[in-house]
Amino acid sequence: MPKAEKVATVAEITDRFRSSSAAVVTEYRGLTMAQLTELRRSLGKDTAYTVAKNTLVKRAAADAGVTGLDEMFVGPTAVAFISGEPVDAAKALRDFAKAHPLLVIKGGLLDGRPLEAGDVNKLADLESREVLLGKMAGAMLATLTKAAVVLNALPSQVARLAAALQDKRIAEGESLPETAPVAADETPVSAEAPAEGADADAAAAPDDAAVSSEAPAEGADAATEEPAVQA
Repeated sequence: MPKAEKVATVAEITDRFRSSSAAVVTEYRGLTMAQLTELRRSLGKDTAYTVAKNTLVKRAAADAGVTGLDEMFVGPTAVAFISGEPVDAAKALRDFAKAHPLLVIKGGLLDGRPLEAGDVNKLADLESREVLLGKMAGAMLATLTKAAVVLNALPSQVARLAAALQDKRIAEGESLPETAPVAADETPVSAEAPAEGADADAAAAPDDAAVSSEAPAEGADAATEEPAVQA
């Protein structure tokens, strides 16, 4: 491999070590190209299954600041660089290794921490993020439904409790206060208002009558006085 090509390969692998959320180191000795293609397809687009020489992978890991993986770079090595969900990729690698025992999972890297082969299998046994989110959403929905049922039942429960307390007080001989007849008190007030107005009109009417009856009397006296002067 020309030197320029080696430099480009190291730079590419270094960038993948830095940008990936996880990486799994495998040995693919004895697998055919068709099987490797099948493995890449099962890993999906979020995982890059990279085959490279151990010397180049070691140099790239060192340039990326990755430690603890050098002992795994022995034999035909391929690294699965995971940019998506690590659990899904670990499941795909584990399942493929079960179907094709020639694929050997050596270990890996998760969030900058080295993993043993057993750790990768434990990671594969975990539920994926989507499944956990689904379970969490289901649990939250069940809690909200239960809360809604409890809140809807509160008014009827309060009413039953109030009735039970009232029955208990009556059974103990306690006399309950009677409710004042508010409507009966309000009726006379409205009936008295027209009576007061009628009294005022009646009081004013005689005065007006007296004034009007006195005016003609004064005019009559003046008329009787004039003939007496002429005589």
